[in-house]
Amino acid sequence: MGTIKSMDETKLAEEIVSVLEPSALRACSPERDVIRYAVRSGAMKLRTIIFSRAALRRLLHDAAGLIKVDYLKRDLLRIADARVEYRYPRPAVARVRKSVDALLAARAL
Repeated sequence: MGTIKSMDETKLAEEIVSVLEPSALRACSPERDVIRYAVRSGAMKLRTIIFSRAALRRLLHDAAGLIKVDYLKRDLLRIADARVEYRYPRPAVARVRKSVDALLAARAL
């Protein structure tokens, strides 16, 4: 991957899932808030991959974005045989982020 700044969130999602067998992936119809892939492979337990568009946009502008993308690729490979669904960000992390954002917004008032 060249530069992360020249990508959009759809291309970034494609870059992350590129570590899996391309014939096993099918991009689902685009949604406003998420990018979703269906995984069809008897060799993997994984069936669904869901990326938050907002989280991918933040990743595009993150100074450590390339390192984080490499981590996400390794994480996806690691869990492909263990879980049915892969989400970025993980739901627990997303809840914490929303709580922090709400707290910061309340302090700004």
